[in-house]
Amino acid sequence: MSTTSSPFGVHRVLEPVGESLPQAARVLDPRPEIWPDEVRIDIETLNLDAASYRQLHDKHAGDGAAIRSEVLAIVGERGKMQNPVTGSGGMLIGTVAEVGPESTLGLTAGDRVATLVSLSLTPLAITDDLARWDGLGERVPAQGHAILFGRSIAAKLPADLSPELALMVMDVCGAPALVARTVKGYAARSGSADTSPSVVVLGGAGKSGSLSLAAAADAGATRRVSVVRDQSEANLLEGTGLATHVVIADARNPLGLTEALASVGGPADLTVVCVDVTGCEQPAILATAEGGTVIFFSMATNFAAAALGAEGLAADVTMLVGNGYVPGHAAYALELIRGNAAVRDLFEGRLTQEDHA
Repeated sequence: MSTTSSPFGVHRVLEPVGESLPQAARVLDPRPEIWPDEVRIDIETLNLDAASYRQLHDKHAGDGAAIRSEVLAIVGERGKMQNPVTGSGGMLIGTVAEVGPESTLGLTAGDRVATLVSLSLTPLAITDDLARWDGLGERVPAQGHAILFGRSIAAKLPADLSPELALMVMDVCGAPALVARTVKGYAARSGSADTSPSVVVLGGAGKSGSLSLAAAADAGATRRVSVVRDQSEANLLEGTGLATHVVIADARNPLGLTEALASVGGPADLTVVCVDVTGCEQPAILATAEGGTVIFFSMATNFAAAALGAEGLAADVTMLVGNGYVPGHAAYALELIRGNAAVRDLFEGRLTQEDHA
């Protein structure tokens, strides 16, 4: 085996060779032998991203066995978990099995970690046929191994939180960190600490949405509007203090969403898209005030539709792609969970629901 490796993982690309980085590659080499700067993880749990799981669930009409079979086929064919339709993957938790002598990730054999890079670029092999997973949920108990590159990111699991809760939080930790930074940026640009931008979160009852609301509050946003799809989601947020207003509306309906927001103060300075369906691009733009910002966290986003939609609406908005990484994002998200009882209750309730599904 060659001892020459790329910190970006190019040496693991099997197809097309020499033409792409691991995320864009079709096939990766998941062999367990590591290069000097790599780390091998023994897998405990995979967490499929919401957009990918929804696509698989819809394609197979909720047939868990068929979903499990397709996930196995994807990993077997590609050497990674990358949904060929959404292009996304998820993340995992596991135990460090081996650390190369040149690794700079700060990990030691025996550490329990969550990977903070997408499964869509992580070499992955499954050895138990996902026998403990019924296919009916994003959380996937699994055995096998994964490889981290020299420039990968991983975080040690905190001792005071369950691994399942930590995984769920870290899976979306990029969202609250970027929301907090953007909210604080308004005050910095205005030159006044008293400036408080308004925030609308599409999908505020979900994982990334609820953490985004908590981050917006933590960063000083006083008007926080959560858009949810039905009364059951509204009930999850009512009385929690995470949102100052909860609105039931279809985030794919531009005129309906605009009308719903008009009753709670109108467009916001910052709109955060956390729903896992397509068609929310133009509604999100209309939900944003002139000169405001839209953050697209959903992997279901059609970015061409977003760009062309803003042009067609003559909307002066800045559009950001939530790329999942902000320095210190995992630690910040865990701080929010520890310090905000409302958002922690939402996450633990989701875990309980999945356990009884």
